[in-house]
Amino acid sequence: MYLVTGAAGNVGSQVAAALLAAGEAVRGVVRTPDGTGSLPPGAEPVVGDLNHPDSLTGALAGVQGLFLLPGYEGARPLLAAAKAAGVQRLVQLSGASAGSRDLTNAVTAYMAEAEYAARESGLAWTILRPSAFMSNALRWLPQLQAGDELRLQFPAVPTAMIDPADIGAVAAAALTGEGHTGRIYRISGPQPLTPPEQAAILAKELGRTLRIIELSNDETRAELLSQMPQAYVDAFFDFYVAGSLDESPVLPTVEQILNRPPGTFADWVHAHRNLFG
Repeated sequence: MYLVTGAAGNVGSQVAAALLAAGEAVRGVVRTPDGTGSLPPGAEPVVGDLNHPDSLTGALAGVQGLFLLPGYEGARPLLAAAKAAGVQRLVQLSGASAGSRDLTNAVTAYMAEAEYAARESGLAWTILRPSAFMSNALRWLPQLQAGDELRLQFPAVPTAMIDPADIGAVAAAALTGEGHTGRIYRISGPQPLTPPEQAAILAKELGRTLRIIELSNDETRAELLSQMPQAYVDAFFDFYVAGSLDESPVLPTVEQILNRPPGTFADWVHAHRNLFG
């Protein structure tokens, strides 16, 4: 049995699906009963909150491996409860910036804390540091629904985006296979693309002519401040304007672990075309 946190979300759903496809039993954690309908078919639903680890103590019974999202206050007590319950393996999702250990960056800080907790858990841990998700393109959905204009933030920054399904497959391999204990895997997709290049692929798949507006740094900052706390805006400017994070390298890790290349952004867009209308 494997316990997957965020099992109705972007990456957790893919971890659960990969484990189920391999014939493993999965308990999928969702925050509210409404979320159970979004679980992959076959997953046993568990309603709980990672900020309140006591809500998940019962779900650890009989679990041999745990997939854990970063950024939750309850991570350390949950990991202690997992150890006490006999859980053996942990895959901790992190981020590409965590290796810098720059705790002045709000995003890096919570990723680094998740990694510290994983290493100190006493479980056989594996850490995943993916590049930006291909599914981040869904942030453009409101603009696409409103018309054919796309306002693009950080337009000159290329990222070797990764399909969340590939993250899920790597996580499942680390949970169920041998040779992954104590490893930190930096994983990427197969091609670095700037936001305008991503938009061009999306436009081709949708059969639409999109008008691209490349936002200045000032315009980007103003938009981001309307969406998130300033500390996180500053973190993204540190990454993509100051250049502290380079997500453009294409890495061999996915193919080395899965014996197949990672999926392309064009493949991801085609597979999820229905989400864009």
